[in-house]
Amino acid sequence: MAGQAPASVPPPGMSAGASAGSPVPPPGPPLHLPAGPPVAPPTAPPAVPPATQPAELPEDYTPTARDLPVVTPGRTDTLIDRPSVVVPEPAMSSDAPGGMGPLYVVGDVHGYYDELREALAAEGLIDADGSWAAGNARLWFLGDFTDRGPDGIGVIDLVMQLSAEAAAAGGYCKALMGNHELLLLGAKRFGDTPVQSGAGTASFQAAWLLNGGQKTDMDRLEDHHLQWMARLDAVMEEDGHLLVHSDTTAYLEYGDSIEAVNDTVHEVLTRSDADEVWDLFRKFTKRFAFRDEAGSQAVRELLDAYGGDRVVHGHSPIPYLLGEVGTEDGEGDGIAVDGPHVYADGLAIAMDGGITMAGKLLVVQLPLTG
Repeated sequence: MAGQAPASVPPPGMSAGASAGSPVPPPGPPLHLPAGPPVAPPTAPPAVPPATQPAELPEDYTPTARDLPVVTPGRTDTLIDRPSVVVPEPAMSSDAPGGMGPLYVVGDVHGYYDELREALAAEGLIDADGSWAAGNARLWFLGDFTDRGPDGIGVIDLVMQLSAEAAAAGGYCKALMGNHELLLLGAKRFGDTPVQSGAGTASFQAAWLLNGGQKTDMDRLEDHHLQWMARLDAVMEEDGHLLVHSDTTAYLEYGDSIEAVNDTVHEVLTRSDADEVWDLFRKFTKRFAFRDEAGSQAVRELLDAYGGDRVVHGHSPIPYLLGEVGTEDGEGDGIAVDGPHVYADGLAIAMDGGITMAGKLLVVQLPLTG
């Protein structure tokens, strides 16, 4: 991945996880590093050639690209807007705080701008022009806006735009820090600077490329994007839902309250020490803490520390949590994801629908019904 008020996501232009050991992969086929760089849509610029990887990656580092297949050929061009859609009215919630509208959350986007627009419009959150249409509704993104997909910067720009428009309409649009935000920040700040990994040396640049970094995103990355990412919170609680990016208990290492965790993460990024930021990235890349027999206890540790009745997270694709993973030769493509996955004795809600695996980009209203 308790009542502390979160800092709003700044409008455009404003300055702005298991244990410490490696998670045990699910039973089934082994997870492999994709054979080549992510396949870009036909109209996108040529993909970045693979970079020379570090001689040795840390044993306890779990690079996401070893877990997640890159999108397969044949996807539609996500840089082209889809035709206009009928925009439904957002449903109202009786559980919302006074004067506030319903609460929505968005899973990992990973650069799939067009799919994001379609999913937001289907819930009545934006109109056909991509502008906020949900009045006083509340919208939270769970992180991981870039890498693998073709337009990560477009996704960030849209979230920043919606933040300003939602605030003007009496609602809000906010976002959490994902491990890919940390990775992109590190790649931009530190490049090929060696970092101490515990099992040799690595670099943010190599890890970024290994995890689906897109040259077009790096070329379009500006100071206001960096400032916005660096100010994102890591943990927040809304209406009894503890919102985090990663399914890990590593957050507990950074503070015993929501405010303490967010302050510590911001301090690490402000100090801008490459090794310290790398350690933060590595810990936020952990996964599967809530999946096995002890999963519900791990969730309770977070809830006891930070409040809330359920943890809502992204990061680990639902097909992985269910053990329905394919291999890099194409098995498992198009795995059906109908909606969020509730598990760990009902205490955890997984929101990563596996968009990079030809799955689904999830946008749902909380609390879940049915």
